[in-house]
Amino acid sequence: MAKYSEEFKIKLVTEYLDGNIGYGSLAKKYNMGSQTPIVEWVKNYKSQGIGGLRRRKTKNEYSVQFKLDTIQFMLNTGASYLETAVQFKLNNPSLIKRWKKTFREHGIEGLKLKSKGRPSMSKKPTKQQKKEEKKLTREEELERENELLRLENAYLKKLRAFQENPNVLLEKHKQNWHSNSKKKDTD
Repeated sequence: MAKYSEEFKIKLVTEYLDGNIGYGSLAKKYNMGSQTPIVEWVKNYKSQGIGGLRRRKTKNEYSVQFKLDTIQFMLNTGASYLETAVQFKLNNPSLIKRWKKTFREHGIEGLKLKSKGRPSMSKKPTKQQKKEEKKLTREEELERENELLRLENAYLKKLRAFQENPNVLLEKHKQNWHSNSKKKDTD
């Protein structure tokens, strides 16, 4: 949700434009930490009308060329972020700041649109699915089941031993680790 409503912005802009009160006084009157938002709102209102104060419902996707043009304009003219935003009818000067930083760090490649979110799932079956699709003989199925049962049995034995005396297994693990590290030192 936006910090300030559209009605509140219009109220402050019209109050400023009436000429009775300045930016700093308005900020104090409405307990705002800074007068900067009011300055931005007034400039946006002057250049774009009420549309400059509205919060955009959809995200605009700007082309790489548009981003480059805004950065070039700013660099060539020495304009501030706010002045550049007004010139290009953007109501968010921090957007230009982000583009400029990205351009400095990554060049033109950084300004290109990137797809967001998770990549779509592959339609191709994975290797594991292909293996499972391969039909096993009855003997192979029984061997596989046997192996799984052996693994489960070994796991349960270790778990029971650990529950009965956890320190023994930890000591055994430390000894194995210590002896393995000595082997590595001698290699």
